[in-house]
Amino acid sequence: MTTINKELKKIIEENVLALATVDGQGNPHCIAVAFVKVVAGNQLLITDNYMVETKDNIKKKSKVALSVWNKEWRKDCVGYALKGVAQYFTTGKQYDAIKNIPENKHEHCKGAIIVTINKIKRLA
Repeated sequence: MTTINKELKKIIEENVLALATVDGQGNPHCIAVAFVKVVAGNQLLITDNYMVETKDNIKKKSKVALSVWNKEWRKDCVGYALKGVAQYFTTGKQYDAIKNIPENKHEHCKGAIIVTINKIKRLA
């Protein structure tokens, strides 16, 4: 099993991530996501507050890619590329978990995405 270490967890939870999906025709789509939480050794929890295309893509093709860099990249250039499989939830414990994230207090919270990471590559 691929495991997210303490250094990567800190970078994920303190920075904006790029989340890439593909549609049914193989066209890429990439968005920025914030307030991502590491909820297990290899799982991320992402809130859907405004997603349309990303949500549709995950429901059709569950493979996703993410990348993240520390915000002090000019001083200490560290980044990671992550690959995994995403699941989308509108009910259940995953959905309840996003409702309890402080940053979501005033958000609509349409759904929760769990990404199970199966590959981690350090970029710098």
